[in-house]
Amino acid sequence: MAAFTKVAEVEVHRGFRFVVAEARFQAPDGTEFERDVVHHPGAVAILPLHEDGTVTLVRQFRAALGTDIVELPAGLRDVEGEPDSTTAARELVEEAGLQAGHLELIATFHNSPGYCDESVAVYLATNLTPVAHDRQGIEEQAMTIERIPLEDALARIDDGRITDAKTIIGLSALARRSP
Repeated sequence: MAAFTKVAEVEVHRGFRFVVAEARFQAPDGTEFERDVVHHPGAVAILPLHEDGTVTLVRQFRAALGTDIVELPAGLRDVEGEPDSTTAARELVEEAGLQAGHLELIATFHNSPGYCDESVAVYLATNLTPVAHDRQGIEEQAMTIERIPLEDALARIDDGRITDAKTIIGLSALARRSP
């Protein structure tokens, strides 16, 4: 099967977290077409699982939605060359005030591959120890922490109270692993 190929790309906007480009592609039959593409550094998300079967989630204001949502602790891949597992460990401390004795990658996904190259790596964090958090941004300063049973978190997905993709994916991946 012949492949699609990128012919050209022009940056049209550089923002705080992403770049928007107009890209030109060639289809296998030679037809050329344009697409808007968002380049994003990607992120990590962390699912803290405590020995008693509870999970730690955060409630954080999300400007694009204009409201708070409940989600996994997470953060951008914003340190050049930093391994994802190191970013995950750092973000877990910053946002949730937890240090993980063990981190395990349980899922990687693309949020919106129709227009954006962002990928998110979801880590399961276990052997947790409370530490001082180190919240960085305005939204993080107002963030609250919720520690709830895994079953309650899954019920929040079912009834629509949890709508965040990384949280749904992480909790669902964990639920498939649980006995």
